[in-house]
Amino acid sequence: MTSTEKMICLVDGEHYLPVTKAAINIFENMNHIEVVAIVFIGGTEKLRTDDPDSYSKMMGIPVHFGGDKSEIPYDLIVDMIKKYDADVVMDLSDEPVLDYTKRFKIASKVLSLGIPYKGPDFDFQPLTQYDSAEKPSIKILGTGKRIGKTAVSAFAAREIHKNNYNPCVIAMGRGGPENPEIVHGDKMEITPEFLMEQSDKGVHAASDHWEDALMSRILTIGCRRCGGGMAGDVFLTNMEEGAKIANKQDAEFLIFEGSGAAIPPIKTNRNIVLIGANQPLINIENFFGPYRISLGDLIVLTMCEEPMASEEKVLKIEEFIAEVNPKATVISTVFRPKPLGDINGRNILFATTAPDSIKNVLVEHLEKEYGCEVVGTTPHLSNRPLLKEDINKYIDRADVMLTELKAAAVDVATKDSLEAGLEVVYCDNIPMAINEKYPDLSKSIIDLVDLAIEDFNS
Repeated sequence: MTSTEKMICLVDGEHYLPVTKAAINIFENMNHIEVVAIVFIGGTEKLRTDDPDSYSKMMGIPVHFGGDKSEIPYDLIVDMIKKYDADVVMDLSDEPVLDYTKRFKIASKVLSLGIPYKGPDFDFQPLTQYDSAEKPSIKILGTGKRIGKTAVSAFAAREIHKNNYNPCVIAMGRGGPENPEIVHGDKMEITPEFLMEQSDKGVHAASDHWEDALMSRILTIGCRRCGGGMAGDVFLTNMEEGAKIANKQDAEFLIFEGSGAAIPPIKTNRNIVLIGANQPLINIENFFGPYRISLGDLIVLTMCEEPMASEEKVLKIEEFIAEVNPKATVISTVFRPKPLGDINGRNILFATTAPDSIKNVLVEHLEKEYGCEVVGTTPHLSNRPLLKEDINKYIDRADVMLTELKAAAVDVATKDSLEAGLEVVYCDNIPMAINEKYPDLSKSIIDLVDLAIEDFNS
């Protein structure tokens, strides 16, 4: 037996009332739909009355108006969804009342309440969120690719591990394994040679869970995913299976790590959201940027330095975050490389996914902090042909390949360097607040973990 869906319809005053009523009657004649309320969202061309009671009487359904007829009543839509415990929002309005930006803003608010937002030719569904975690948990998600999500995940995992919460990271990636893969980063030595062996077996040994295991020295579980929807859902993933495996491991706290802009489909107690300050503002302020921002309890803004982002841009993003999600803790950061081995006095070829525009800052940091000489750099870890060209260009001058564990770091950077007789040292990226006005990142992560544990226990 099909259950009845409680529907809220959004309407405008640019349609004649009989036309709007005819459209709503179509839903009322469906056995599985009950239109519980109508929200008037603007438009006056064909509006003969702005009295809610009169409108409700004509429609035969409660009609709700916002206080300011010239503004889209976003908060009213949210309030009505909660009041009527609605299952779906159907948009029967049109231009000029709603444009693309306004519709995405409505979609963000509706999806954040866990119900679909539909229209004549669109159907935005809420995130898939499996209630699979049987331990306290957080998820880490981002607003895009190459904004430092895995670096922040590894940093968070280390801090959580250091404070004796016994964490496990469950990460999904586009190169993840067919069956969730357990990597005991807490028990095994992950050397370049070992990763080469894995790569030779057909394993994507630079996948995020390997990076987490190497950088954090903790238990990790690798999962795969394919596709990424506009709001962050995925088409295929085995992360639910990964969560069930994590439940059975010797771990007390679970960290679910997203992939690019795709969001882990696991219900968690708290969330960390990453936003790249290098991203176009339109992608942060519009579309489903606000939706992702609304999910965050702790929001880490990354790459907050020239030439990737000006002070003015960082401030503008912070102000927008405060408008969308005023309860979140916000910390603006930069990344600095940290070699996992001793490179003092060595000639370094540095391979990174960081853009070439920030190369000089990273080189200066490495040479100053670690006493090395960087004889060459390549930003092409994610472009194998160009990476090979750069390695061939500098390999005769270097005695150490310093590389992030990303993309082609194993099958190209590590392989070619070992064959040429170079030592390979892997490199972490450490998030650092841009100044002292921000809360301490380590403490903020642990505070969030404590809140997640409280939520889980309650």
